[in-house]
Amino acid sequence: MKTGIKDKIKFAVAGYGNIGKRHVEEILAHADASLEAIVETDPLATLNARDKLNIPVYQSISDLVKNHNDLDVINISTPNGLHIPMALDVIKSGINVLVEKPIGLYKNDCDELISVARTMDKKVFCVLQNRYSPPARFIHKMISENRLGKIYWVAISCYWNRDNRYYTPGSWRGSKDMDGGPLYTQFSHFIDLLYWNFGQIKNIQSRFYNNNHPYLKEMEDTGTFSFDFENEGSGQFTYSTALKNANLESSITIIGEKGTIKAGGQYMEKIDFFNVDGLTMPTLETSLPPNDYGHFKGSAANHAFVIDNVVKALNGESYEMASAEDAAESVAIIEEVYKSRSIHH
Repeated sequence: MKTGIKDKIKFAVAGYGNIGKRHVEEILAHADASLEAIVETDPLATLNARDKLNIPVYQSISDLVKNHNDLDVINISTPNGLHIPMALDVIKSGINVLVEKPIGLYKNDCDELISVARTMDKKVFCVLQNRYSPPARFIHKMISENRLGKIYWVAISCYWNRDNRYYTPGSWRGSKDMDGGPLYTQFSHFIDLLYWNFGQIKNIQSRFYNNNHPYLKEMEDTGTFSFDFENEGSGQFTYSTALKNANLESSITIIGEKGTIKAGGQYMEKIDFFNVDGLTMPTLETSLPPNDYGHFKGSAANHAFVIDNVVKALNGESYEMASAEDAAESVAIIEEVYKSRSIHH
């Protein structure tokens, strides 16, 4: 795309909430990136963006592209239910798009976005930044090289805190059409790790509960589902946002014919157990800390890797990123799990 002297990649960010601010920070910190504008409709967030960034703030994607026809990429960091329609607006404007997780709430919508992007010869990038964590990369290497042999069982456990401080009245959080549920908003990174390493699942059996979020009428705060992989092996994914005050863990245990690996910690930042035939556990790089939003924490703060790889991709360099197709497959898994959702209070 770029020729001669490398130009700075021109970004705009749609959505200046918690995660949008993280995008802005990483764009500003990147030597080969330039932040051109923000799209934000909340008056306070708009005011904060103008005061802090001293760049134009627009009310819509259409207003943005009308005034900035030379953008390379627009980052979508709005509520989940807006990801697909806003990303489609971006692509149809002839601009590449980077979409926060989840890429969408329905697989068909994701497929449409990918198809339109292909027609427009534009790229759809996705934020699945847990793939950059050293334990996740190590596990993927072990699985790719078949170091565990036949896979018997995979168990993922995610136990987090999201309470009244998170689900504020009038917020998009907790609504089925804008949030979708914890598997989309909190735990889609770990669904992605499941798909990235082991492929699609089948024979899903699920249970959902609402323990201490009575004001959430449309979704659960706790759930579990078992499944078989389409390739080999079976597993279970258990999660909760009902914990008091703080996150407990995000872990994955893989049991195979040649050994067992468990990655754990609060956000899957370390290898807790390694016992594999003929191998010694290597020393991994230290994981980055979790995204810290004040009274709650998220997954590893790996957005710098995401922005760097978008810059590389748009400058014609080799890059390493989850594909839009992979992101859509993760959505397909969540959609299938939620098809059986009936919440038990």
